[in-house]
Amino acid sequence: MTIEVKNEYGKISVAEDLVSVVAGYAAVENYGIVGMCSKRTGDTLAELLGRDSLKKGIKVTTVGDNLVDIDLYVILQYGVSLPAVASNCKSNVKYRVEEVTGVNVNSVNIHVEGIRVV
Repeated sequence: MTIEVKNEYGKISVAEDLVSVVAGYAAVENYGIVGMCSKRTGDTLAELLGRDSLKKGIKVTTVGDNLVDIDLYVILQYGVSLPAVASNCKSNVKYRVEEVTGVNVNSVNIHVEGIRVV
């Protein structure tokens, strides 16, 4: 599915997969996040085949015209402050997606699926 971005120069179609990849890069560069969890059947199949993807653990939902919700399913490092990491990740993902793709982000939801000792 694509998201339509309209501006004074015309119309741009942005794929939801692109938004997922940009959100994935933005999420994993945050301190305290050590991994992502699969939440879609396609992600589980990719794991079985040995492929690693930045779209894993990210769900993008189109809310309206040029507006999306992003759900991140993450694994945190043991000993970090959950509210601090989540807040930092939310603002970083929102900023990166809006700057790179031009798609407005309505909300970023963080789902902590586990904690790992590194």
